[in-house]
Amino acid sequence: MLKQLLQKNAGTFISMVLLAVGPVLISSTLAVVLYQYQYILQHLSWGQMVVYFMVVSVTMAFAITPTTFVAIITGFYLGWSGFPGVVISYGLASLIGYGLAQIIDHGKLIRFISHFEKAAAIMSELKNQSWSLIILTRISPVLPFALMTFVLAMMKVEKRKFFLASIVGMLPRTLFFFWLGTQAQDVIALLQNPDTGKSGQILLLLLIIVSLLGLYFLFNRALKKALEKKVAGKNL
Repeated sequence: MLKQLLQKNAGTFISMVLLAVGPVLISSTLAVVLYQYQYILQHLSWGQMVVYFMVVSVTMAFAITPTTFVAIITGFYLGWSGFPGVVISYGLASLIGYGLAQIIDHGKLIRFISHFEKAAAIMSELKNQSWSLIILTRISPVLPFALMTFVLAMMKVEKRKFFLASIVGMLPRTLFFFWLGTQAQDVIALLQNPDTGKSGQILLLLLIIVSLLGLYFLFNRALKKALEKKVAGKNL
């Protein structure tokens, strides 16, 4: 089963790996480049800010920059006037990533899973709880944004709900890392060693715990409902 899954979805899994590791490899180099041109970033016009947020929407969608990186950089260079743009750019990045995943996958993974009754039933139940599922995956600061976008898109969750839930789920950690960027004296040092302080560490830990426990609850409930429907179907 595993070998068949890998053979039929090789392109999909390669894309998922790249989406997971790409932001980490690229962001440190990009930070140094941006630091060399910080004067430009600190004096953007409104039109240039729009272009900036369109660009970061694409870079986040294609896993060129992590969402945390964008929040810190924008907070450092643009201040709170740039916060609405970051929130909107997260939503746009989600939609771009959603479309990219559908182009790459073409529904192959879902069709493969449909051959396995229990897995398909669980996937269907999770899709019915997509609002909670999306928010919980977005809340966690350790789950890669682009990778989770790819996975959720392959589940074919409703696009409008995906857009709104992505923004809502990203808000807590976005606020924190954006604020961290506004307080930084040296953005390179912050990106290389994000010392969030004790209160910040507690907040991030709480977000991770909420995400993990919430996802566990959702998967557990989806499994129980799938089994109940299977038993009910046999009794008919």
